[in-house]
Amino acid sequence: MIKVSNHINFPLLKCAAFAKMLSTSDQIPDFAEVTETVCNVMMSSPTVTLDTALNQTGVRVSPELVETVLKRFENAGMSAFRFFEWAENQRNYSHSVRAYHLMIESLLKIRQYQIVWDLVNSMRKKGMVNVETFCIIMRKYARAHKVDEAVYTFNVMDKYDTPQNLAAFNGLLSALCKSRNVRKAQEIFDSMKGRFEPDSKSFSILLGGWGKEPNLPKAREVFGEMVCAGCSPDIVTYGIMVDILCKAGRVDEAVEVVKDMDDNNCRPTSFIYSVLVNTYGVENRIEDAIDAFMEMERKGIEADVVVYNALIGAFCKANKLKNVYRVLREMESKGIAPNSRTCNVIMSSLISQGETDKAFSVFRRMIKLCEPDADTYTMLIKMFCEKNEVDMALKIWRYMKSKQFVPSLHTFSALINGLCQEGNVVKACVLLEEMIEKGIRPSRITFAKLRQLLIKEGREDVLKFLHEKINLLVKEPLYD
Repeated sequence: MIKVSNHINFPLLKCAAFAKMLSTSDQIPDFAEVTETVCNVMMSSPTVTLDTALNQTGVRVSPELVETVLKRFENAGMSAFRFFEWAENQRNYSHSVRAYHLMIESLLKIRQYQIVWDLVNSMRKKGMVNVETFCIIMRKYARAHKVDEAVYTFNVMDKYDTPQNLAAFNGLLSALCKSRNVRKAQEIFDSMKGRFEPDSKSFSILLGGWGKEPNLPKAREVFGEMVCAGCSPDIVTYGIMVDILCKAGRVDEAVEVVKDMDDNNCRPTSFIYSVLVNTYGVENRIEDAIDAFMEMERKGIEADVVVYNALIGAFCKANKLKNVYRVLREMESKGIAPNSRTCNVIMSSLISQGETDKAFSVFRRMIKLCEPDADTYTMLIKMFCEKNEVDMALKIWRYMKSKQFVPSLHTFSALINGLCQEGNVVKACVLLEEMIEKGIRPSRITFAKLRQLLIKEGREDVLKFLHEKINLLVKEPLYD
């Protein structure tokens, strides 16, 4: 267990809030206990013997239990799917739509497309498939740079007894724009806007897409078309426009948009101010960042953790850690608890300045305040590996596993790369096998490093074994 340091005075969660959390968990001891039992089995059992281990628990499966476990093991890939299949065979239980969607998302992360379409067919037979099902698939295909497959998914909706509608159309546009395929999205928008009457959401999605390009003239063109089509800009549209201008380095112009909002009786949100504060921080305009934050407060707009994180990021960029701790104390006084993003921003800043001991101290305080996320663990493991302290990286890994946190591709890669750098081929191979076991394909860079090390040590037999394990992963067929 990692001990907590007292060197940095982070705010503690309020006793009342903590007591409330305890009392809530006391109200449902049976469910919490059952969930813990299943999660322990999921963490400790190999995929091939998972069914047997789950049967031995004697737990009674419920939709709530299955959804909770699938959510917690969203990065577990094939292990999660094995649990999903096991649950389906239990008495008096049927999967909910949400369980199917959670499983589909998990499988799409590891590109198990054939299984996904099998699940969609299963949902269709039960009359459970809906627009959101296809939006999830389109989003993940687009994120994997499979644009044709994303469009195909939209086109086959009718085949699965799900009529195409404006929500699905917007879902396709959003999937393409978020994956930086805005030109394809614009092409589809132009060809289909006769079938689906675009709403403010449709235009806002395209606006955001051109902002990511970045292509400010096209964004302005879409904004103008939106107004001409009779769609009044809403708070979301204004927020996107402010974000676009800030990313284009036109923060002063973005401030004018915020003033226009006031003139049009459209009250800016804390998110919009978080964008301004963050941009000022990136541009090293710390005084402007503070002024924007104070202006927000003067207008009576309540600060949330997002805008506080932006302010903390600005102070970190300016290397003003004393101000960071003042902000944390202010958050505590207002009852706003820091989240993993808060601590990740601070840790990242400290690591970039070579203050690795302080970064680790932040982590040790963090685990008393909030749950670390994948970025936290990956950042810390990579930090220790780069310091040639792989033993510490392994301690973080074991702590992470003790908290039943399922590592992501990047977390696995960070530790495997560190072990390869140290020449610890045995542990690196064990981790790679665990990674494959969960259905996660190693990146080419990570596998190449391990391959080079195995060849150097004359272990072509192990290399062949790992190749075979990877080849056993389900292939990626294009369609159903």
